[in-house]
Amino acid sequence: MTGRRIGFLFPGQGAQYVGMGKDLFEKVPSARKIFEKADALLDYPLSRLCFEGPEADLTRTLHAQPAIFVTSIAVLTALQEKFPDAKPAFVAGLSLGEFTALVAAGSFSFEEGLKLVKARAQAMEKAAEKNPGTMASVLGLSQDHCEAVAEEVGCQVANLNAPDQIVLSGSVDSIEKACQLAEAKGAKRAMRLKVGGAFHSLLMMDAKEDLEKAICHTQVNAPRCVFIPNASAVKTSNPQEIRELLARQLVSPVRWVETMSQAAKEEISIFLEVGPGKVLKGLARKCSPSLAVEPCGTFEDLQKLEQVLDGVKS
Repeated sequence: MTGRRIGFLFPGQGAQYVGMGKDLFEKVPSARKIFEKADALLDYPLSRLCFEGPEADLTRTLHAQPAIFVTSIAVLTALQEKFPDAKPAFVAGLSLGEFTALVAAGSFSFEEGLKLVKARAQAMEKAAEKNPGTMASVLGLSQDHCEAVAEEVGCQVANLNAPDQIVLSGSVDSIEKACQLAEAKGAKRAMRLKVGGAFHSLLMMDAKEDLEKAICHTQVNAPRCVFIPNASAVKTSNPQEIRELLARQLVSPVRWVETMSQAAKEEISIFLEVGPGKVLKGLARKCSPSLAVEPCGTFEDLQKLEQVLDGVKS
């Protein structure tokens, strides 16, 4: 052991792709058990949806959130089986990824996490049907300018993903106006996202209330490592505060820039992006170039980690 500390980062909705997790299912028995357990708990073949699609069904909020959560836990299981000493000193997750992060930190079990993610996905899809909306990504405009745009057109800042990548959320009309105004103010690009609703905005208030009811029935333990939630970007180990922040997140901005800034202060030697895709690696580079992030979402990725994790301890 050399005393190096490891951090885990977990992706959120949008990271899904048809075929994710299939190689782990086929090559790692412990990962296969996670998918099989999820299929049984959900009472539908989530694994087949992950591996075969169709993409339209996998992208739907109701399915995408459990699919990403389960795939990320399957990766985590395979990772920790291959590298037993790779226990996290730090965890964080982008939006949905917070639930995976809390499983990794021992705050609740995989089964409890899946129940919450299922409830969250159902609540968000239901709220989106009741209060239709959408989101837009704005590139090359500061947070202050984006907040000014949002205030002028009546939408909200939803994701502070990187200093030059901010997402707005609101009604379809407000987002269309926001895109036009943002480009007029000098944004490199402002484009609508293919999402099922106005997430992380007040249009999700009904979903927040539904998720609060589900969370109040869940045993939440203090994380075994540093955990930084999206809604505050301040580390906490208080179970009741974690409950409140998980629900508040649905109507609050995802403060990923601040989360990465805090992560940079935790003396973590290497971060692993545990789950499908490589979005968080790119965002980390923009937020804090000093952060070293390695993708860990496929069997091939796990094979490449031999040297990266040599001597790492929590």
